[in-house]
Amino acid sequence: MLAEKEAILTIEHIVKRFPAAGGRMLTACNDVSLSLYRGETLGVVGESGCGKSTLVKLIMQLYAPTSGAICYRGEDLTRLKGERMRQSRRHVQMVFQDPAQAFNPKMKIKDILCEPLRNFKLIKDSEAGEKAEALLRMVELPEQFADRYPGNMSGGQRQRVGIARALALGPDILVCDEATSALDVSVQKKIVELLVRIQQEKNLSMIFICHDLALISQISHRIAVMYLGNIVEVLAGSELNKAQHPYTKALLQSVFPVKKKGGTAVRTLAGEIPSPLDLPPGCPFQTRCPESREICSQEKPALEEIAPGHSAACHLLKAQQPSGRPA
Repeated sequence: MLAEKEAILTIEHIVKRFPAAGGRMLTACNDVSLSLYRGETLGVVGESGCGKSTLVKLIMQLYAPTSGAICYRGEDLTRLKGERMRQSRRHVQMVFQDPAQAFNPKMKIKDILCEPLRNFKLIKDSEAGEKAEALLRMVELPEQFADRYPGNMSGGQRQRVGIARALALGPDILVCDEATSALDVSVQKKIVELLVRIQQEKNLSMIFICHDLALISQISHRIAVMYLGNIVEVLAGSELNKAQHPYTKALLQSVFPVKKKGGTAVRTLAGEIPSPLDLPPGCPFQTRCPESREICSQEKPALEEIAPGHSAACHLLKAQQPSGRPA
């Protein structure tokens, strides 16, 4: 774990609901609380539709939460407006999933890289060429790429430009929303290695959204597992194999190995995911959990510590705690 645990971003009981047809509400994030520490990579994993991307958009202030707070160094970003909100965006920057969609195809790379600096009046036009070249060197691209257009580059090269643009303002937090999923596996490895190097050099904090359990366990100091808008487990990235929540264990068991060994069984989750428009009372995972009990349909389990640095939201795990020890 990190030697110095300074919370740089805290997400406190965030709820996000969207209005739907018939006067109903869709709950995308349901009482989410997390902390991000200085120099840490926090991985967020879960099935499609679990609320990962909504959480990212809340952090980036693209959505306003229904309730709760998102605090950067103690200041609640959700309460900022106007110029104060705009200035706060410098500290939290994002690397998008598809850089081809994130860039203006008619802009040269040097203009793409320097656009954030121009927006905040941090650079003169005469300095743009030199700054663009420095940013390209940081992400291990040739300086002459400054005069290229996005369409003249490969997907991996464009994603390196996306990382350089996100870092142009010197943010404290880098949010990577499926930043490697659109790339070939060999390119993914190089992009991840680049992110890890830059993070260590700049002591960056990162939020890494991903579907790949193997990748997220390698890059993340901690992993938060989401299901149906809820955080159901938080544990060290190096200890993902020690997961205790039934959903996390089911995710691990549903991964196909590259080389199948004797006795290896791949299990799929039975049951249907409840609609976020009609969430059942109790545990959100009860309809698919093979160990569901009566209490699971009556009371929603709280996210509680079951071991140092390891929290889970499960009635079964709480019942297994030794007597006298708080869950």
